[in-house]
Amino acid sequence: MSQVLVRPAGPADRAAVDALHDRTWGGPYVIAHDVRYDLRELPTLIAVDGTGALLGTLAWHLAGTALEVVSIVADNSGNGVGTALLAGAAETARAHRADRVWLITSNDNLRALRFYQRRGLRIVAVDPGAVDRARLLKPSIPTVGTDGIPLHDELRLELRLDPTGGPAEGSPDLVDRTDER
Repeated sequence: MSQVLVRPAGPADRAAVDALHDRTWGGPYVIAHDVRYDLRELPTLIAVDGTGALLGTLAWHLAGTALEVVSIVADNSGNGVGTALLAGAAETARAHRADRVWLITSNDNLRALRFYQRRGLRIVAVDPGAVDRARLLKPSIPTVGTDGIPLHDELRLELRLDPTGGPAEGSPDLVDRTDER
């Protein structure tokens, strides 16, 4: 795979970003921790290849000293796009003087849990029934998720940041650990 470049999305990227969110989320809305987000209204990082083709997106929200990753989407997995986008989120967080990056995933998303933990994020909270509540706002959320696992809960993961540019003490850096056993 060619080099993955991460940059803020611009107006010319909007149609491609919206199309990717439509394919992934069924529209521009995601529900996380009882908040309905419109991805079209959030700052977004995009990953592109050397030709400028869109490879993935990361929509984020800054609150206080924390950058929340509201949505992260890679058009194809396993090619470094998600890792590059998370590193871009950490850089963006530091630029805004945030001390952590955090996100929500669902209890069935074992692949995402593996991905995030291998990049240094840690599970810091579980919200039982959060997906059930989200389903009231977005009925298209399925009741059974990946691998036939009933879909009910949200897990919050975070990465503490050191303002000097590295991970906080005790937090591994955002690296791809795919080859580690």
